[in-house]
Amino acid sequence: MYPNLLLKYIDIRKASIKLIKYLSVEDCMIQCNPDSSPIKWQLGHTTWFFESFVLLKYYKNYKPFNLALHQIFNSYYESKGKKIHKLKRNILSRPSFETIISYRDYVDKHIQEMLEVENKDIDFLVQLGLQHEQQHQELMYADIKSNLFENPIDCIYHKTDKILSEHSELDFLKVSEGLYDIGVENEDEFYFDNEQKNHKYYINDFKIANRLITNGEYLEFVKEGCYDDALLWHSDGWVFNQENDLCMPFYWVKIDEEYYEYELHGIEKLDLNAPVKHITYYEAWAFAKWFGGRLPTEFEWETAAKKYNNVKNHNLLDYDKMDAYLEPVSRKGDNQFIGGAWEWTESAYLPYPGYKQDKGALGEYNGKFIVNYMILRGGCSYTPISHIRHSYRNFYYPDKRWMLSGIRIVK
Repeated sequence: MYPNLLLKYIDIRKASIKLIKYLSVEDCMIQCNPDSSPIKWQLGHTTWFFESFVLLKYYKNYKPFNLALHQIFNSYYESKGKKIHKLKRNILSRPSFETIISYRDYVDKHIQEMLEVENKDIDFLVQLGLQHEQQHQELMYADIKSNLFENPIDCIYHKTDKILSEHSELDFLKVSEGLYDIGVENEDEFYFDNEQKNHKYYINDFKIANRLITNGEYLEFVKEGCYDDALLWHSDGWVFNQENDLCMPFYWVKIDEEYYEYELHGIEKLDLNAPVKHITYYEAWAFAKWFGGRLPTEFEWETAAKKYNNVKNHNLLDYDKMDAYLEPVSRKGDNQFIGGAWEWTESAYLPYPGYKQDKGALGEYNGKFIVNYMILRGGCSYTPISHIRHSYRNFYYPDKRWMLSGIRIVK
């Protein structure tokens, strides 16, 4: 897709600016979800990453844009010095939005100069920075959705025609028992440290659904009163539901006994054929139990995806089509494991055999989070096409659902 790293850098950095074209400065400031961050802050944070990890170390006689910004845009890197509390990011009226754009332009100019000359150390860090920015592009869509949903006057990101789903009949694809390769597939291409090392994993016979669970299938779960049946839930899930009055997926709205769903493009009547999304691990697990199946392990998911996935570049973010419909859509005939909605698995986030955490600040990127999280696989319709792969391991706490998260069943 990219003949060289310089063009890739330019393309990805421009996409972040294209993403905010429908937002006002005020839109970029708010933070309605404690898991999210203001769009304005994310534009600065992704830029800080390049300045902090690349330019300050490798650009000779580099003059920082403003070192005072580092305390503001450092996220969780303890080894990088002071930082502000995450929940205070939305009260920072300064630096101004215009200053952050100038900061981006300044850093971009210097990074692009460096990329004119090949340097393997620099190239890896720039690749990491770009992957990091693409993660934030996905997060920005999720955060925009969360923020605008709270707006009673105008909650539309941008208006476009809704694409209705037409799903295949639910079928189960067989995977035979055996030893399978898990983890990074091509060490010549970029991968995160938590995808290594490639290793063998023994898997028993199983059958996995050919598609994600739909809104219509999940609606039956809701209508049968399953949120009120304690026998279907983990203890933690039951307590979480009770404390938060959960009775349906996030962004579902019930009006006069009809179900609607809020999406980036507005509130529409619930598309029964579209993949269900924005649910917790607890909801996914309870649904799978009620349905007579279970969630896949991440090893089963990866093995099945490598064997059966027959869809490319669908239900993923295309930088050339950012004005198009952005939500997950089902199509007949697809065995789609990549794109649509992130799929909860039955696997805790643990290190692979042979995993070695990077030293210094880079070791804080993934390594220090290998505890108390559950793994999701597959990407979603907010995930850039060039970002996702079969071995990609996403991870969230089991009670999170503002991101695009869905369900695939195993028997």
